[in-house]
Amino acid sequence: MKKQERINSSSSQSTDKSFYIENLGCAKNQVDAETVSASLEKAGWVLKSDPEEAALIIVNTCGFIGPAKEESIDTTLSFRQRFPEKKLILAGCLAERYGKELYDGMPDVDGIFGNQAPGAITGIAEEVYRGNRTIDIPEHGTGLYTRNHLFSFPGSGYVKISEGCSNSCSYCAIPIIRGTLRSRGIPDLVDEIRELLDRGIQEIVLIAQDLGSYGNDTGGPGLTGLLESILSLKGDFWLRMLYIHPDHFPGGILDTAQRDHRVLPYFDIPFQHASAGILKNMNRSGDSGMYLRLVESIRNTIPGAVIRSTFLLGFPGETGDDVLELKAFIREARLDWAGFFAYSREEDTPAYSLVSEREYRHSVKDAEERIRELQEIQERITEDRLERYTGTELPVLLEEKIEGEPVWLGRAFFSAPEVDGLVVIKTDAETLSFTPGKRVPVRIIRRNGVDLEAVPVAGPGM
Repeated sequence: MKKQERINSSSSQSTDKSFYIENLGCAKNQVDAETVSASLEKAGWVLKSDPEEAALIIVNTCGFIGPAKEESIDTTLSFRQRFPEKKLILAGCLAERYGKELYDGMPDVDGIFGNQAPGAITGIAEEVYRGNRTIDIPEHGTGLYTRNHLFSFPGSGYVKISEGCSNSCSYCAIPIIRGTLRSRGIPDLVDEIRELLDRGIQEIVLIAQDLGSYGNDTGGPGLTGLLESILSLKGDFWLRMLYIHPDHFPGGILDTAQRDHRVLPYFDIPFQHASAGILKNMNRSGDSGMYLRLVESIRNTIPGAVIRSTFLLGFPGETGDDVLELKAFIREARLDWAGFFAYSREEDTPAYSLVSEREYRHSVKDAEERIRELQEIQERITEDRLERYTGTELPVLLEEKIEGEPVWLGRAFFSAPEVDGLVVIKTDAETLSFTPGKRVPVRIIRRNGVDLEAVPVAGPGM
């Protein structure tokens, strides 16, 4: 069953079946937006890169934490204000979580569409096109994974290997929004990756709420088995993994990465904290010592490994001693990259009742101050870690050229899309026959903050 409701609208009907997607949130949302686009295009709609040119605007929202929800609402209202005559659908995570409330509270929005079956967008798009105001929150769907357009930088493609999460971290609304873990089959994933490689994609980025849980719901071979199947494909591509829960890190992937250079030695492990007490209250089983041993194991197995993490500050009950323990962990772990965010009090999560709204609001400023201090510590560590690449030669995936300058931006193996520093490639000529989405060999000449500067060392491509 799916919840659906419609009423007639007095707004005029457009004869132009064109659409524009504004995507907000994480890479998993981006895959959903690409699936929405493919489904609409298959049904005869035309994708536009400029909202001015589209008859239908779709805002693919995020609903994970408070600031993301505010951005989603503000963005949607901004589009309505700019384009009062266009059809407007609020889609994605926020719609999935608060569909009925949004439908009742935002009458200027023509449609509300959830995130569980992005390939089913055509139904509500047609209803809105005909002038019917509609809400559609479909249940789980298989999705449409043949994507015509990738919204990432050239040469890079995200592949969502599972949906939902069963880790049940007490602060996290993901199971509410996305449901429990549902792993995709290995043959299906291999076929999708083969198709992307045939299209010239250089970097395959595996994403999920937690890659390490892949296959737990099906009794399959798990992430290590999936990697081995992907590596049976021919070609010299990059295979990047994002988001592996530290409490059940699959050690077998280290041996796989050691054997095959295509598996990038980049490990995104969201530790979230180092205090055993805070982690326990988050419904996580780790502690500082356990996580330091994991970092050591990764680096002992793969000496050049890069480790990224995220940390949550201001969780209910966090004390100064907890923060001191986290600081000590960050200094000892010497992670290559780290992000920090403040606890968001999300209704219907187990942690919601741990503090009152007043107590939560009062703690936000403390969390923000702690974040600033930890960011300063981590930035110095990151800069120091980056120095080891100075003077080395390595391949860089080109993303874009700086307009009017002989400068290109790209990423090496040690940087994930959009969240880490870049490699800035300076050339002697005003134009150079580089191609976005291709890998080129460069020599790193210096560090500049958390970016690296480089020069080409060979021809335009590898």
